[in-house]
Amino acid sequence: MDATSKWLVKVAQEEVVETLAGLTDDLREHAARVTVVYDPWPSEALIDEGWDEDLLGMFCGETLGAPTDGPPPMPPQILLFYENLWDFAEGDEATFRKEIRVTYLHELGHFLGLDEDEIDERGLL
Repeated sequence: MDATSKWLVKVAQEEVVETLAGLTDDLREHAARVTVVYDPWPSEALIDEGWDEDLLGMFCGETLGAPTDGPPPMPPQILLFYENLWDFAEGDEATFRKEIRVTYLHELGHFLGLDEDEIDERGLL
């Protein structure tokens, strides 16, 4: 990982920690159950599945409260694609930080079981 990538991950991690600190206690408790993974870009496997190569983030795994019948579910994860987020921010740190926050909250909304309209209604965009 080069110095720029390390810096982007560090800034993204700082922004997620700050965002978590601003959540209500109950949301922060739920968010603690979700691992955040920082990848530069979506994997080839995701692109092969039809996801856009410029995807900013993604929630993977079981949503909060999903039935657990059958084999153990995949642990919930939020993937943040920091190189795509940096490109989206056009190299502006303030915009990058804002987009990290917005993307993280959006994907957290999916973990909570919200669809796109519900995420928008609750201001998680």
